[in-house]
Amino acid sequence: MGLLSLAIWTPILFGVVLLAIGRDEHAGMVRWIALIGALLGLAVTIPLYTGFEVGSAAMQFVEKAVWIERFNVHYHLAVDGISLWLVLLTAFITVIVVIASWESITERVNQYMGAFLILSGLMIGVFAAADAMLFYIFFEATLIPMYLIIGIWGGPNKIYAAFKFFLYTLLGSLLLLIALIYLYNVSGGTFDLAIWYQLPLSSAEQTLLFFAFFAAFAVKVPMWPVHTWLPDVHVEAPTGGSAVLAAIMLKLGAYGFLRFSLPILPDASQEWAGLMIGLSLVAVIYVGLVAMVQQDMKKLVAYSSVAHMGFVSLGFFLFNDLALAGAIVQMIAHGFVSAAMFLGIGVLYDRVHSREIADYGGVINTMPKFAAFALLFTMANAGLPGTAGFVGEWMVILGAVQVNFWVGLGAATALILGASYSLWMFKRVYLGAVANDNVKALLDINKREFFVMVLLAIMVLYMGVYPKPFTDVMMPSVTELLQHVAVSKLP
Repeated sequence: MGLLSLAIWTPILFGVVLLAIGRDEHAGMVRWIALIGALLGLAVTIPLYTGFEVGSAAMQFVEKAVWIERFNVHYHLAVDGISLWLVLLTAFITVIVVIASWESITERVNQYMGAFLILSGLMIGVFAAADAMLFYIFFEATLIPMYLIIGIWGGPNKIYAAFKFFLYTLLGSLLLLIALIYLYNVSGGTFDLAIWYQLPLSSAEQTLLFFAFFAAFAVKVPMWPVHTWLPDVHVEAPTGGSAVLAAIMLKLGAYGFLRFSLPILPDASQEWAGLMIGLSLVAVIYVGLVAMVQQDMKKLVAYSSVAHMGFVSLGFFLFNDLALAGAIVQMIAHGFVSAAMFLGIGVLYDRVHSREIADYGGVINTMPKFAAFALLFTMANAGLPGTAGFVGEWMVILGAVQVNFWVGLGAATALILGASYSLWMFKRVYLGAVANDNVKALLDINKREFFVMVLLAIMVLYMGVYPKPFTDVMMPSVTELLQHVAVSKLP
């Protein structure tokens, strides 16, 4: 079995084992098995990085076997400099979430941990799939464990949120399936993405397929105006669910644009780039303003995620190597920062059982260690230089200015807005005098919570101070993708 297969199936196998263990009398053992499964899942991804040939744009660690011979569907896996980091990020965040959920989940622990591990394997499958049908199956399968995580362990309106999440994403995915079937027919009966990249498609075909892909991937990112499901889902999801949703699942849609829309439909991508840039700027500016007036911490960070992902979609459609690389860096950085933000809110919620900003104030007086981490992650969310949150956004802004000064200026306002809503929340929650008895009774983070915060802080600072290892791996693939987009596929 190849490394990519191990990365996919190790967490899934452990997840299935956890589901078979039974009820909560074995909760202690379940947690340790889940941690071992997550750590093994991370361990098998490390050789992907150490053995990766930096400087090559070729697909590496290729695995290919016939799966459904009748329809020419293959179990075809491979990664390049773009998908490698997303595989590693998924495995890393899974470990973080298992540790972070150690004490907060007390009911159906085996099902919770099992669902997360299975979800982890399925998401890695999305990033590693080189066969369109295999991609689609993994892409859709991720809905099931996340739906259960929200619907079983979520808040008071969890059923509504879970249904909204499933409905939004499923409807878009149906159009994706139609597009894949069409491409299968016009390509002579293959789902091989490499062959699809060479297809001569007419302008009308490309436009229709572009919007079919848009329906599936824009909802997942989510882009404005199909973002409305995200705040509701984040508010109701358990802390671990919010962390994985923001850190990884939103990237599935962005990754879809990179693997499908841009290389298969280069002419339509350039024709409709103005629309995509416009929608991205609305997300960056308008949704940033919406975040400023939120009273629920989770909802504020959820809107902040929409704004930050606006940078990602903006960078994709500027067709500039700096902007595209910056968008991919932003995907990785947002994974670390958003996970840290949501897990930090979870630390407070576990103690006070409220996410309302008004219920806090002066937390720094009773939780000084935690407040120091919260300040770091807040600054990263605001895009402070030296943190992961700055690198990708700055690259996208520089790339945007090279293409169009006004687009760059519009994108740059996000740094001001990001600082505004991030620091405004920090001030009201952490600074000042102790606001009430609940805050007065707070205990600072324990060793387990401290360990989680340290791991995330290391990644946020390392990526912010020294992003070269990340960009070195992805730049050859970025350059090749842009060269591919520049060549017309019109017949």
